Amino acid sequence: MKKYILIITAVLLYVDFIFAHCQVPCGIYDDAARIIQIREDFETIQKSISKINSLSDNSDPLTFNQINRWIITKENHASNIQKVVSEYFLTQRIKVDNGDKYVDQVTILHKILIEAMKCKQTVNPYHVNNGIELIDKFCKSYFDNHGLEHLNTLIK
Repeated sequence: MKKYILIITAVLLYVDFIFAHCQVPCGIYDDAARIIQIREDFETIQKSISKINSLSDNSDPLTFNQINRWIITKENHASNIQKVVSEYFLTQRIKVDNGDKYVDQVTILHKILIEAMKCKQTVNPYHVNNGIELIDKFCKSYFDNHGLEHLNTLIK
């Protein structure tokens, strides 16, 4: 009897480990939606940087408040990019057995993470533009022709 209780307890404790192979159930991934979200995050960071730079000429309390809100917005959207890149693409979607594509995709995604970090640290639009270029480069490596066509219809 103790043997059965021990086996049942072990199965119950390790059920997630035994059956889990990804963070969410398969079949509900939408890679194109994640790419669109990352691009939108970069565009929001771009607007935030523009507003921070233009508001910086003034020094009244309302302007300080607005600058602070734009900084928070910039930080949040950069964090969103980092979360999607690391928790979605790097953790769940990029496959190790993809050979050279794996190295290329991981390298590009790492560079995107760096650009998102630089967006937090600075108000330089270069990092936004470079981030968007890297996303486009990643898409060419990640999606096949059909996937790219689908993505392009969604972006327009």
